[in-house]
Amino acid sequence: MFAIYRLGGVVVAGLEWPWGWEPVAVAGINAVFMAWSEGWRGFQRSFSPRFAARLKWLRENPSTVRVVFAPLFAMGYFGATRERLIGIYALTAGIVVLIVVVHLLPQPWRAALDIGVVLGLTWGVVSTLACAWRALGDGTYDVAPDVPSH
Repeated sequence: MFAIYRLGGVVVAGLEWPWGWEPVAVAGINAVFMAWSEGWRGFQRSFSPRFAARLKWLRENPSTVRVVFAPLFAMGYFGATRERLIGIYALTAGIVVLIVVVHLLPQPWRAALDIGVVLGLTWGVVSTLACAWRALGDGTYDVAPDVPSH
Protein backbone atom coordinates (compact mmCIF):
# COMPACT_ATOMS: atom_id res chain seq x y z
CA MET A 1 0.00 0.00 0.00
CA PHE A 2 2.87 2.37 0.80
CA ALA A 3 4.44 1.74 -2.61
CA ILE A 4 1.13 2.47 -4.32
CA TYR A 5 0.80 5.72 -2.36
CA ARG A 6 4.41 6.78 -3.00
CA LEU A 7 4.39 5.91 -6.69
CA GLY A 8 0.98 7.52 -7.09
CA GLY A 9 2.65 10.74 -5.95
CA VAL A 10 5.37 10.28 -8.56
CA VAL A 11 2.70 9.83 -11.24
CA VAL A 12 0.82 12.95 -10.12
CA ALA A 13 4.08 14.94 -10.10
CA GLY A 14 4.82 13.64 -13.58
CA LEU A 15 1.51 14.97 -14.86
CA GLU A 16 2.84 18.49 -14.27
CA TRP A 17 5.41 17.97 -17.04
CA PRO A 18 4.59 18.33 -20.73
CA TRP A 19 3.72 14.95 -22.25
CA GLY A 20 4.29 14.33 -25.93
CA TRP A 21 2.81 11.37 -27.77
CA GLU A 22 5.80 9.18 -26.87
CA PRO A 23 5.33 9.16 -23.07
CA VAL A 24 1.57 8.81 -23.54
CA ALA A 25 2.11 5.76 -25.77
CA VAL A 26 4.63 4.28 -23.31
CA ALA A 27 2.22 4.85 -20.42
CA GLY A 28 -0.66 3.18 -22.24
CA ILE A 29 1.35 0.18 -23.43
CA ASN A 30 3.03 -0.18 -20.04
CA ALA A 31 -0.28 0.02 -18.18
CA VAL A 32 -1.72 -2.83 -20.26
CA PHE A 33 1.49 -4.85 -19.96
CA MET A 34 1.78 -4.37 -16.19
CA ALA A 35 -1.89 -5.16 -15.62
CA TRP A 36 -1.38 -8.45 -17.48
CA SER A 37 2.13 -9.40 -16.29
CA GLU A 38 2.20 -8.04 -12.74
CA GLY A 39 -1.47 -7.87 -11.81
CA TRP A 40 -3.07 -10.89 -13.45
CA ARG A 41 -0.17 -13.23 -14.17
CA GLY A 42 2.17 -12.34 -11.28
CA PHE A 43 -0.24 -11.66 -8.46
CA GLN A 44 -3.65 -13.14 -9.24
CA ARG A 45 -2.42 -16.38 -10.84
CA SER A 46 0.75 -17.00 -8.80
CA PHE A 47 1.75 -14.94 -5.77
CA SER A 48 -1.62 -14.21 -4.15
CA PRO A 49 -2.99 -17.79 -4.12
CA ARG A 50 0.30 -19.15 -2.79
CA PHE A 51 0.57 -16.36 -0.19
CA ALA A 52 -2.93 -17.24 1.03
CA ALA A 53 -2.17 -20.97 1.03
CA ARG A 54 0.93 -20.34 3.14
CA LEU A 55 -1.12 -18.24 5.57
CA LYS A 56 -3.61 -21.08 5.89
CA TRP A 57 -0.77 -23.59 6.34
CA LEU A 58 0.79 -21.35 9.00
CA ARG A 59 -2.49 -21.14 10.90
CA GLU A 60 -2.59 -24.95 10.96
CA ASN A 61 1.17 -25.40 11.65
CA PRO A 62 2.32 -22.49 13.82
CA SER A 63 5.82 -22.12 15.20
CA THR A 64 7.35 -19.17 17.01
CA VAL A 65 9.68 -18.17 14.18
CA ARG A 66 7.05 -18.56 11.45
CA VAL A 67 4.46 -16.58 13.43
CA VAL A 68 6.87 -13.77 14.36
CA PHE A 69 7.97 -13.48 10.72
CA ALA A 70 4.58 -14.39 9.23
CA PRO A 71 4.66 -11.85 6.38
CA LEU A 72 8.08 -13.07 5.23
CA PHE A 73 6.99 -16.69 5.62
CA ALA A 74 3.79 -16.12 3.66
CA MET A 75 5.73 -14.40 0.87
CA GLY A 76 8.04 -17.42 0.66
CA TYR A 77 11.32 -15.93 1.90
CA PHE A 78 11.87 -18.93 4.19
CA GLY A 79 10.28 -22.28 4.90
CA ALA A 80 9.65 -22.86 1.20
CA THR A 81 10.80 -25.38 -1.35
CA ARG A 82 14.22 -24.84 -2.91
CA GLU A 83 12.66 -23.81 -6.23
CA ARG A 84 10.39 -21.28 -4.52
CA LEU A 85 13.30 -19.80 -2.54
CA ILE A 86 15.40 -19.38 -5.68
CA GLY A 87 12.44 -17.81 -7.46
CA ILE A 88 11.51 -15.35 -4.72
CA TYR A 89 15.08 -14.15 -4.16
CA ALA A 90 15.75 -13.83 -7.92
CA LEU A 91 12.49 -11.93 -8.38
CA THR A 92 13.32 -9.63 -5.47
CA ALA A 93 16.78 -8.89 -6.89
CA GLY A 94 15.26 -8.14 -10.31
CA ILE A 95 12.69 -5.80 -8.79
CA VAL A 96 15.40 -3.92 -6.87
CA VAL A 97 17.40 -3.44 -10.09
CA LEU A 98 14.30 -2.18 -11.92
CA ILE A 99 13.49 0.24 -9.08
CA VAL A 100 16.99 1.71 -9.22
CA VAL A 101 16.91 2.06 -13.02
CA VAL A 102 13.41 3.60 -13.17
CA HIS A 103 14.29 5.97 -10.31
CA LEU A 104 17.04 7.44 -12.52
CA LEU A 105 14.63 8.32 -15.34
CA PRO A 106 13.50 11.92 -15.79
CA GLN A 107 9.86 12.97 -15.77
CA PRO A 108 7.52 12.33 -17.53
CA TRP A 109 9.14 8.99 -18.44
CA ARG A 110 9.26 7.84 -14.85
CA ALA A 111 5.57 8.62 -14.40
CA ALA A 112 4.77 6.82 -17.66
CA LEU A 113 6.32 3.64 -16.23
CA ASP A 114 5.06 4.08 -12.68
CA ILE A 115 1.45 4.26 -13.89
CA GLY A 116 1.73 0.59 -14.83
CA VAL A 117 3.39 -0.31 -11.55
CA VAL A 118 0.63 1.39 -9.55
CA LEU A 119 -1.97 -0.49 -11.59
CA GLY A 120 -0.21 -3.84 -11.13
CA LEU A 121 0.36 -3.33 -7.40
CA THR A 122 -3.23 -2.25 -6.84
CA TRP A 123 -4.43 -5.37 -8.64
CA GLY A 124 -2.01 -7.36 -6.47
CA VAL A 125 -3.28 -5.96 -3.19
CA VAL A 126 -6.89 -6.67 -4.13
CA SER A 127 -6.15 -10.20 -5.34
CA THR A 128 -4.02 -11.00 -2.28
CA LEU A 129 -6.77 -9.84 0.08
CA ALA A 130 -9.39 -11.81 -1.86
CA CYS A 131 -7.28 -14.99 -1.83
CA ALA A 132 -6.49 -14.62 1.87
CA TRP A 133 -10.21 -14.14 2.59
CA ARG A 134 -11.04 -17.35 0.73
CA ALA A 135 -8.15 -19.35 2.21
CA LEU A 136 -8.83 -18.33 5.80
CA GLY A 137 -12.60 -18.73 5.48
CA ASP A 138 -14.58 -21.84 6.24
CA GLY A 139 -14.25 -23.54 2.85
CA THR A 140 -11.50 -25.58 1.32
CA TYR A 141 -8.57 -23.90 -0.41
CA ASP A 142 -6.73 -26.27 -2.72
CA VAL A 143 -3.55 -24.32 -3.49
CA ALA A 144 -0.17 -25.83 -2.60
CA PRO A 145 1.70 -23.78 0.04
CA ASP A 146 5.10 -24.85 -1.35
CA VAL A 147 6.51 -25.88 2.02
CA PRO A 148 9.22 -28.54 2.06
CA SER A 149 8.05 -31.97 3.16
CA HIS A 150 9.98 -33.38 6.06
